[in-house]
Amino acid sequence: MFYDYAKIFVKGGDGGNGMISFRREKYVPEGGPSGGDGGKGGDVILETDEGLRTLVDFRFKKHFRAERGENGKSKNMFGANGADLIIKVPVGTIVRMADTKEIIVDLMKAGERFVIARGGRGGKGNARFVSSVNRVPKIAENGEPGEEKWLELELKLLADVGLIGFPNVGKSTIIAHVSAAKPKIANYHFTTIDPNLGVVSLETGKSFVLVDIPGLVEGASEGVGLGHRFLRHVERTKLLLHVIDIAGSEGRDPLEDFAVINNELEKYNPVLKTRPQLIVANKMDLSTAEDNLVRLKNELGTEYEIFPVSAVTGAGLRELMYRAGQLLETLPETVLEVPEEKLRVVKVEEQEPFQVEFQEGVWQVYGPEIDRLMTRINIAYEENMERFLLILRRMGVEDKLREKGAKNGDTVSIHGWEFEFMD
Repeated sequence: MFYDYAKIFVKGGDGGNGMISFRREKYVPEGGPSGGDGGKGGDVILETDEGLRTLVDFRFKKHFRAERGENGKSKNMFGANGADLIIKVPVGTIVRMADTKEIIVDLMKAGERFVIARGGRGGKGNARFVSSVNRVPKIAENGEPGEEKWLELELKLLADVGLIGFPNVGKSTIIAHVSAAKPKIANYHFTTIDPNLGVVSLETGKSFVLVDIPGLVEGASEGVGLGHRFLRHVERTKLLLHVIDIAGSEGRDPLEDFAVINNELEKYNPVLKTRPQLIVANKMDLSTAEDNLVRLKNELGTEYEIFPVSAVTGAGLRELMYRAGQLLETLPETVLEVPEEKLRVVKVEEQEPFQVEFQEGVWQVYGPEIDRLMTRINIAYEENMERFLLILRRMGVEDKLREKGAKNGDTVSIHGWEFEFMD
């Protein structure tokens, strides 16, 4: 089965902890601090691989964690950095935040790399905290945690030309005739349920990639018949070959089919309305084809180039492929465009570093900066506690408590640790 969607969890490696250590050598009775820094955690990196065509690798493995940095060591030795974790994805993968649906990156080039989750910074060892007033610091930092997030991966195939149309109009037969692709071909609807890629080689030494989009039906833009899964692969193409059953062999009118499919393209993404199209009037080998071809040329001949073909016999396909090759040379690269009404407007407000609230007789101090400090500083050590309280004072926590009405003897709670407020 063709997998073009996956949801995964990624986490950068945590930074290693700094070490508290002192020199203990012969003839050096009072050696100074020698605790080294912890190593940086590894990054999680997405890298495109031309050899991948689907997201099937993420079907059974959904959690990816980079290596943690090593803790610092004695003798001023730093911990080793954690190894980066490289995740291979197909070219054409779009990466979104799973919760907000915000597009993070669109990976469209072979070998392209993107750091999706950074590793945490390593903590400082006590050798970093030597000062004129503290020659033997017993202070060290913990490593920062690595970034973590849930992601949605969506694959939109990169192809130059797309074959579109109703089910059972002959798209798979065409791609099988003009390329080495071997799609399943049978006389029933939705024989093709996954996109097929094929390379069309022209005698001039040039070639292009052709994709057979599974049959679209009315309502595809709303998801009918897996329409969203199929339509997403149309967005990357430069040129569309709109295949219609010119013989009306299934009782449908070819002109109505053409209008219905174009209407679904526009509903899904209005940009697709402007995508160049060639009309492929297939099944010319059937008896009712000639009359419908005359109607088609009268109605649409001035707006579109029309190519009568027979996918079964191969008649007209050579001329069609050469014309597609000529047009591709004049068309610009397609850029993924999102309709304005589908764009999310996110208001980003600057978050205060900390907040102070009085709840049930206790002053609660919390916020992102407080969380970061508690992660890095192990306040179970006395000197670390002193440094922690000094940083809080510099941040203005004491001033904020005083401003809110805190008095001597009041209890202040920070991450479960309780302190007595002294003005």
